[in-house]
Amino acid sequence: MKVIGVEEFGGPEALAVHEVPEPHAGAGSVRIRVAAFAVNPTDTGVRAGQRDSSGAQPPYVPGMDAAGVIDEVGPDVSGWAVGDEVMAMALPLSEHGGAYVEELVAPVGSFTRVPRGTSLEQAATVPMNGLTALQILGHPSLTPGKTLAVTGAAGLLGNYLVQLGKAAGLTVIADAAPADEALVRSLGPDHVVARGDGFAAAVRAIVPDGVDALADAALQRSAVVDAVRDGGTFFDVRGWEGDGSRGIEFVRVMVFSEYRSFDKLEQLRHAVESGTLTPRVAEVLPAERAAEAHERLEAGGTRGRFVLVW
Repeated sequence: MKVIGVEEFGGPEALAVHEVPEPHAGAGSVRIRVAAFAVNPTDTGVRAGQRDSSGAQPPYVPGMDAAGVIDEVGPDVSGWAVGDEVMAMALPLSEHGGAYVEELVAPVGSFTRVPRGTSLEQAATVPMNGLTALQILGHPSLTPGKTLAVTGAAGLLGNYLVQLGKAAGLTVIADAAPADEALVRSLGPDHVVARGDGFAAAVRAIVPDGVDALADAALQRSAVVDAVRDGGTFFDVRGWEGDGSRGIEFVRVMVFSEYRSFDKLEQLRHAVESGTLTPRVAEVLPAERAAEAHERLEAGGTRGRFVLVW
């Protein structure tokens, strides 16, 4: 089968189409004929060699989001059938590998049905970013009525945090550059403040003591931490351990632990079906243009996700 990956880690140009042996569904798993897979910032790290690859063999295949049709069902699997349309989370550099593949073996729990009325391309943007948002929103500090600030609200993770945060009963303060303000306001936050310098001060103008929690999807870290109250919570999605200031709890969000979080995938499916969560596709491209998608993603300014199709 065809996969998109790298023989040697490097820049976008290192990505190429490779032929590898076709996998098959075994015990506790299905095989998905992948139709669409999303391009996420995490994928660029896999491509560049920023993740532990000691347990994998080349070609190293990125990708954590896929959607397609089940075409094989393991011998002990019930409740799923050939022909079911599903969206799945994949784990690059692990046993079953990344999502940039024609055929993905997926353990039960790592996938769910595509939301009604949603295309496979749209569904491919939901699992990984949606699970990241739910992992943050499930933290004990974020009970209904608490305040949550979101940086990078115009990006896809930020979109999902704002929409799901509001649905969870939080007061949400989102950032936006002028060009993105209409998009961010359409997500329904309680307040919108300017992105960049002055963010923390703008948040404090709304909540003088600081917000209960901040989800830093824009990776602004020390530049925005002052928006959080003493003893509040700061969520970082790239492993920052924080600066230890003012009793703030610095939480490193690790979505890899959500690989088989079926109940959360179901929550995301229902959120899309109800209109609570809006999948956002920036552009659909042929799989062979993966290098272009990576280059454009790394250039910044993408709203939604590039989705690659076979």
